Amino acid sequence: MKQVKNDALSLAEGSSLLTNDDLYWFNEGTHRKLSLKLGAHLMPDGGATFAVWAPNALGVSVVGDFNGWQRDVDPLSPVGTSGIWETHVGAAHHGDIYKFAITTQAGVVLDKADPFALCSEVPPLTGSVIWDLGYEWHDQEWMKDRGAGASLSAPASTYEVHLGSWRRDPNEPWRLASYSNIAEPLIEHVLAHGFTHVEFMPLMEHPFYGSWGYQTTGYFAPTRRYGDPQDLMNLIDRLHRAGIGVVFDWVPSHFPADAFALAEFDGTHLFEHADLRLGFHPDWKSLIFNYGRHEVRSFLASSAEHWLSAYHVDAIRVDAVASMLYRDYSRAPGEWIPNAEGGRENLEAIEFLRQLNIGVYADHPDVQTIAEESTAFSGISRPVHQGGVGFGLKWDMGWMHDTLEYFSHDSLYRRHHHGELTFRSVYAFSENFVLPLSHDEVVYGKGSLLRKMPGDDWQRFANLRLLYGLQFTQPGKKLLFMGGEFAQSAEWNHESGLDWSALEDPRHAGISQWVSDLNRVYRDTPALHELDCDPRGFAWTGPNDPESSLLSYVRYSNSGAPALIVCNFTPVPRHNCLAGVPVGGFWQEILNSDAQVYGGSGIGNFGGVEARVVPAYDMPRSLNLSVPPLGCLILVPR
Repeated sequence: MKQVKNDALSLAEGSSLLTNDDLYWFNEGTHRKLSLKLGAHLMPDGGATFAVWAPNALGVSVVGDFNGWQRDVDPLSPVGTSGIWETHVGAAHHGDIYKFAITTQAGVVLDKADPFALCSEVPPLTGSVIWDLGYEWHDQEWMKDRGAGASLSAPASTYEVHLGSWRRDPNEPWRLASYSNIAEPLIEHVLAHGFTHVEFMPLMEHPFYGSWGYQTTGYFAPTRRYGDPQDLMNLIDRLHRAGIGVVFDWVPSHFPADAFALAEFDGTHLFEHADLRLGFHPDWKSLIFNYGRHEVRSFLASSAEHWLSAYHVDAIRVDAVASMLYRDYSRAPGEWIPNAEGGRENLEAIEFLRQLNIGVYADHPDVQTIAEESTAFSGISRPVHQGGVGFGLKWDMGWMHDTLEYFSHDSLYRRHHHGELTFRSVYAFSENFVLPLSHDEVVYGKGSLLRKMPGDDWQRFANLRLLYGLQFTQPGKKLLFMGGEFAQSAEWNHESGLDWSALEDPRHAGISQWVSDLNRVYRDTPALHELDCDPRGFAWTGPNDPESSLLSYVRYSNSGAPALIVCNFTPVPRHNCLAGVPVGGFWQEILNSDAQVYGGSGIGNFGGVEARVVPAYDMPRSLNLSVPPLGCLILVPR
């Protein structure tokens, strides 16, 4: 095949998108905008340019609708020593389906989907699609001001959504929703419940629907199951115009071994490690990226950048970070290889994550990166220049585990497990935390959140309201999986829609109203969010009594009044409870989970209590309270 000069600008049609800098940055591992350079791109003068990384191939051609899928019609030429192959096809058009035919060193021809494809066929079809991503955005006001919402001092309450099972037509339950027809009801629902953000489980293309998107093959292509790329852009645009931020789940930790995709892409282990002790994930039977390969780092960093730029995404939640950090993750002795220093840490992955976060915040200082990380690895959400990994936020999996474990105990025995509620204060400000009650807690036989709660039906609902009260008043940002906001009884099933008929039951409607009011108070009360990530924003006060399962604490802010939270984890009302508070005056009871409107018994404090000039629990004033059964009170001074 004809060699193309190293300056990558000598295609006959003058259609190369690659510059010397592009090649250098790509091979160096620092390119973050490859979606604009590699893959298929329509050209102003007609046709399309195709470029793909396949450094070990004997030959590459592009096959598709434009050439009758003939392998010898449109060959690509190597671009110097970069490992990239490139060509221009004058007959290619928007919407044409294509693949790369890659001849390996062994002479085998592999038909591969484009790793940089901007669009794909609807699964189970696996072809890449030439696509123009042009779209007229209308979210300028949101984009101009969104940095304020990304601040650690801003309220952030996220509604986690699996788009394919949020809502389905009861008359046609097999039919998936679309980006277009879900927009209006989703926006209406999110606004009614007061969430600040929607987090979509992965919308990148994936061959197996049952993977929920976590087995990604299209790192630059939204799944066509729900519509075209512009349909997704329009959904995000409409969410933004409604004042709702958008978080995307993103999976750089592993990828499926489907033959049409990244696995052994050019006949060699290009994106993944050849050694199974480094390159195979035993839990998910998937392949692990080779983070030590420069071009792989450019590929992944460019994927994150693509969603932030082309789709105006406000935050990237990085899945399974723990599996990236450790070479021995979920492996027995002898099934992993120590790093160059003899340790278990994956030094290359750690360096990639640091580089990723530096790049994201350099290009988009008004977004967040969020780590789903389940270990005690130090500094996940600390800046790289301070020795951290550089994420903005980290999921607090320890809080989730300890709290759900506590709530699983019958109230009679909770006094023996009080430490499961209070232990978090030991580490609560070691990272910038999100408190998640996510999809992972309501699948695979774990049951719904409602069914995790002990006791009779009344106690189950009261316990769930109490759980949410605790979540929304503890330091940290919030995340709740869909269905939890109205206490869906059944475990989540990705093959069916949520049980919206539950809202006809006053008990479920009461949970829905409670979540709405919690979000409103969380957003409107600076003490409940402004110092979420600052130890100055939290202090224990009394009652903090294991024997009676009472717990209370004060939240502070820089700009407003404090808030007192008192929780009773037994079904027995507690009267004449002395609670210490930092200031005097009248303390208004702004929320009570036992209010009758939520399905409670109506025990409370008649709107509030006057503070007494009696010190208590290291506080200068105190309140004499009635604390309802399995109840959560929020009071603020007026």
